[in-house]
Amino acid sequence: MATTGADILSMHAQSTMNKLPLVRRLEAVGFRAWPASSVQYDGSWQVRLTAGHPSKRLNSVVPLDPSDYRDLDIRLAKAQRKFEAYGRPMVVRETPLASPMLIELLQHQGWTRFEETIVMTADLIDLELPDTLDHLPSHDIGRYVDASLLVDKADPMLKPALAEVVSGIKPPSGLFVIENDEAGPVATTLCVQDNDLAGIMSVSVVAEHRRKGLAIEILTSALRWARMRSARTAWLQVGAFNEPALALYARFGFREAYRYCYWRPAGEA
Repeated sequence: MATTGADILSMHAQSTMNKLPLVRRLEAVGFRAWPASSVQYDGSWQVRLTAGHPSKRLNSVVPLDPSDYRDLDIRLAKAQRKFEAYGRPMVVRETPLASPMLIELLQHQGWTRFEETIVMTADLIDLELPDTLDHLPSHDIGRYVDASLLVDKADPMLKPALAEVVSGIKPPSGLFVIENDEAGPVATTLCVQDNDLAGIMSVSVVAEHRRKGLAIEILTSALRWARMRSARTAWLQVGAFNEPALALYARFGFREAYRYCYWRPAGEA
């Protein structure tokens, strides 16, 4: 029997519904792993705002129920006022939990879709980790924050805000730094263990020291630490077009769980 267009749409809808529980769980642990300073709810929308740090994960409207599409115009305007009060540009985060009617409205109003990201997971139980030099996590938040800003070549003025975010993480965290005697910090990662889930919040290597195995080394150390603490599944987020990072994570058995992106109003960059 031939498969029709309606059949394909039905299968796609069923596939999306089947993965919603996983999406909800990973979104929840993601919120705890990267906490915003202000979290408010409007229905099932989570409005996340952080005055000191520009991260979109800390400053966005995150819809959490596909069936919640009441008073969309009113609620968007209300959220806009909150973002203006914080001095932040209005951003909506689209995951599989967002209502299709909300996305249709954003499109109709000329909002721009940008920064597609893949959320990936890997089974830690049977994962064979590379035999590399092991690095123990630091508990010194100041040292980690300094190293992270240097490795990412980020604005040093973000230090207080980044330190506040890292200090606000409630689940156990492993702060990993690889240092070079001459260059100082050359690689960093942050692993947050939330019960049986371990989130890799970033893997950064100084540009001049890439392709030397440092990313493999520090990621292996973080995953080994998480597994020793009884984590069973690792998760992370990576840009959809970051081919080197995607290749690295594929080597560790990471596979796509779902994708998200952001929307901003027309005229905003």
